[in-house]
Amino acid sequence: MAKQTEKKPPALKGVSAAERALAVLTAFRRGDGALSLAELAERTGLVKSTILRLALSLQRYRLLARLPDGSYRLDAETLRLGTAYQQAFRLSDHVMPVLEQLAAKTGETTSFYVRNGEERLCLFRVETTNRIRMTVQPGDTRPMDKSAIAQTLRRYESGPPGADDELPLFTSGITDPHAAALAMPVFGIGDSLVGALAISGPVSRLTAARAEQIKGALVEAANRLTLACGGTPPSGAGKSTRKRAASVSA
Repeated sequence: MAKQTEKKPPALKGVSAAERALAVLTAFRRGDGALSLAELAERTGLVKSTILRLALSLQRYRLLARLPDGSYRLDAETLRLGTAYQQAFRLSDHVMPVLEQLAAKTGETTSFYVRNGEERLCLFRVETTNRIRMTVQPGDTRPMDKSAIAQTLRRYESGPPGADDELPLFTSGITDPHAAALAMPVFGIGDSLVGALAISGPVSRLTAARAEQIKGALVEAANRLTLACGGTPPSGAGKSTRKRAASVSA
């Protein structure tokens, strides 16, 4: 009797109409007050007639509001959802004290990033008391480039580092010729990547030598945050940063 092969269940697909509606919502960026129909079409790649239909549904759920001049802005329901998201995860309860302690110990700006598609999103940030600082705020995005933060998010999204990995990562002058950064991965339950903990500052102050001096504080903070999130700290953290810094600085 021939052995029957098990049939694989069909792959689930998303709902295209829902994805188009979400494309309209996520077209809004930090600093946007309102967007015209033409701007939404340019950012989403959707035709204007489709956006008009989607906007009607989004307006019914108070996710989008239409202004008298025909432009659109996010409505109150988006704030409620954002608040519900923050309350559900409470990641800030763990991250913010670590950022504050790390900033006080190193004298530099500290931040926590997550990957958002082909961008990295700054979720939390504590500014340095130094007068020279980088202008990034929570909610801002940066490209997934070759900076230490982006490299950390890209390399370890599939799991913890190997025994030979050198951590933390350090880069200088990648996204901004005047900015340098030192970054460590933070893991959660099942060793899934939660985000990247980073120290950043001007290249004149956060040099490779300075990175070597403060890397221990970053490793300790990232490991503490990993434990708080239910993960296992990477065993390869804390190796020499100086050699890697020379190879990745720009």
